[in-house]
Amino acid sequence: MALGNHSTITQFLLLGLSADPHIQSVLFVLFLDIYLLTIMGNLTMMLVIRADSHLHTPMYFFLSHLSFLDLCFSSVTVPKMLKDLLSEIKTISVSGCLAQGFFVLISAGTEVGLLSVMAYDRYAAICHPLLYGQMMRKQLCVQLVCSSWSLGVLNAFINIFLAANLDFCEKYTINHYSCEVPSLFPLSCSDVSNNLIALFCSSLLHGLGTFLPIVSSYACIVSTILSISSTSGRSKAFSTCSSHLTAVSFFYGSAFLRYLMPTSGSSLELIFSVQYSVVTPMVNPLIYSLKNKQVKAAVRRTLGKYLQCSG
Repeated sequence: MALGNHSTITQFLLLGLSADPHIQSVLFVLFLDIYLLTIMGNLTMMLVIRADSHLHTPMYFFLSHLSFLDLCFSSVTVPKMLKDLLSEIKTISVSGCLAQGFFVLISAGTEVGLLSVMAYDRYAAICHPLLYGQMMRKQLCVQLVCSSWSLGVLNAFINIFLAANLDFCEKYTINHYSCEVPSLFPLSCSDVSNNLIALFCSSLLHGLGTFLPIVSSYACIVSTILSISSTSGRSKAFSTCSSHLTAVSFFYGSAFLRYLMPTSGSSLELIFSVQYSVVTPMVNPLIYSLKNKQVKAAVRRTLGKYLQCSG
């Protein structure tokens, strides 16, 4: 992906979250803690799912991929942010900025696809329990995960390919802590109308294409749960999808608002970006472990085996 021939800007200046050195020090400690928790939580989730045979089911197969994706997503932006919080000059090359934007789009695009797939898995488990094994066979699960990654890569490639051909002449300041595609458009001296249309259409199509299956899956799930006569049965059925609903709520709202709203450099944009790219990867393993008895039991079994081996 070659850059435009007339670009005179070779690097951008990231303004970050604050210009106050004292606040930057506090933010460094805060985001370092968040990043370490993200790494520890998602790695633990992946290792426990791999080590415990009780979790070798489609639901946890998808969850292990979600943990890997959250680990990647956080690592795309947070290490650079931590470095900049300790630096006086927060610069990034144009090619580095485009690369970071590319991987942000891949991570976000793949995550919405994976959340949609996980909603279908809950639909199959609750609405068609007798056919669950047939509906969620291993080959299909692998294909669904690969499709999520493929759509994420395609979405990122289209938008970054167009962004890579923009010219950057005078403006070089990005009012953000990372390079997200919408933040590049105000800096370009080229016509960005095609870029805006492509970003809006791809975000809308990708978003609706993954969100509508979630809505339809949960409409069927709610209908099935309400038809269960016993209170304990309804509670058990709902508990199996409550974690997923929480994860969807955390991610979808902030991610879509960030990419569909006009870029203005407001603090609200920074909040949305922090929520979906920094906070959500940290809380996802907590949501799925604290609300899931199987995961908590698997963690205890795994720790027990580890202590026996070390002893």
